[in-house]
Amino acid sequence: MKKPEILAPASSLEVLKVAVNFGADAVYIGGDLYGLRAKAKNFSAEDMKEGIRYAHEKGKKVYITANITAHNSDLSGVERYFQELKLICPDALIISDPGVFMIAKRVCPEIEIHISTQSNNVNYLTFEFWKNQGASRVVTARECNLSEIKEIRRRLSEEMEIETFVHGAMCISYSGRCLLSNYFTGRDANLGECTHPCRWKYYIVEEKRPGEYLPVDENERGTYLFNSKDLCMIEYIPELMDAGIDSFKIEGRMKTALYAAAVVRVYRQAVDAYMESPEKYQKNIAFYREEVSKCTHRQFTTGFFFGQPAQEAQIYDSNTYVKEYVFLGIIEEVTEQGALFEQKNKFSEGDNIEIMKPSGKNISVTVKGLTTMGGEAVKSCPHPKEKLWLKADAECEAGDILRVRG
Repeated sequence: MKKPEILAPASSLEVLKVAVNFGADAVYIGGDLYGLRAKAKNFSAEDMKEGIRYAHEKGKKVYITANITAHNSDLSGVERYFQELKLICPDALIISDPGVFMIAKRVCPEIEIHISTQSNNVNYLTFEFWKNQGASRVVTARECNLSEIKEIRRRLSEEMEIETFVHGAMCISYSGRCLLSNYFTGRDANLGECTHPCRWKYYIVEEKRPGEYLPVDENERGTYLFNSKDLCMIEYIPELMDAGIDSFKIEGRMKTALYAAAVVRVYRQAVDAYMESPEKYQKNIAFYREEVSKCTHRQFTTGFFFGQPAQEAQIYDSNTYVKEYVFLGIIEEVTEQGALFEQKNKFSEGDNIEIMKPSGKNISVTVKGLTTMGGEAVKSCPHPKEKLWLKADAECEAGDILRVRG
């Protein structure tokens, strides 16, 4: 049985390093242009170089998104962008637009091309078409069920890879091709500027009662008509592997390092356990479910994998996340002074916090002391991005993540 790749999202160099350290085989990132997360932090050219160097040193891969639906005015810029990417040698480009695909083939033929889910890839002939064009991998549309993916795998040659989203936010439009954002705000989701109107509250207006807003559901809070639950397939690793999926993709290029660490780590543990022994995986399912629920999410669904989602796949009374844990920081180094970290959220001396380790362990510790870079002892750390030394009653290591139950 082929071991699937764990493919993680990263919004920044910090998140890329965390994803790699917590078990990702590959990371997908976006530059400042031509990806579908224009509002994410994204990577400068220098950060891309450093991220690729860091990943390659650890035997991991980096893919760069360039999956906008390009207009005429975008094409010359895309060509210049690919000429720059050619010099920093990512492992693949993620592309949806045939015109952009043609430019990539001409400008940087040595870089693999993966076909984005935005291309609506739902049948084996589509996969075969892209293979014949020179693509090495195609991302399934999220509308594919497991039986369809299994059929695609059966009809494809082995060298053509299948990538599938297995975890993260779901878009209500077909393969993410949404027009709501453009209609309401003028920001085109297909150019990377989605304002997520699917998460807004909606009412209806009757033609002869202008200005009278009626809730769609009998609920004083209105209804979130388009607000999907988040995808989570941690309990179905055997079914995903049986379908012949080569890469398990995690959504979340707008998410934090804590999210990347938590989700990547649990899928890494689950896949490794199943490869070792199906019984070991089954024994630990409750633990996997608990761990993946600790990161920010919107309740979970299995999406289209087992057929058309029913109304239970939507959330009708809220657009807020479930947030069980708060991100405190990442340990940068450990010396006799303590563990150096950059503060993300406030905590105080005497608090009980948790250390997340890449190995899979979670260690509860008590904060024994906090010291500024200038050597001043402080009772708490209320200033975001301040660097401090932490003393705790357990050993910390560089790369550990600090979190606390919210």
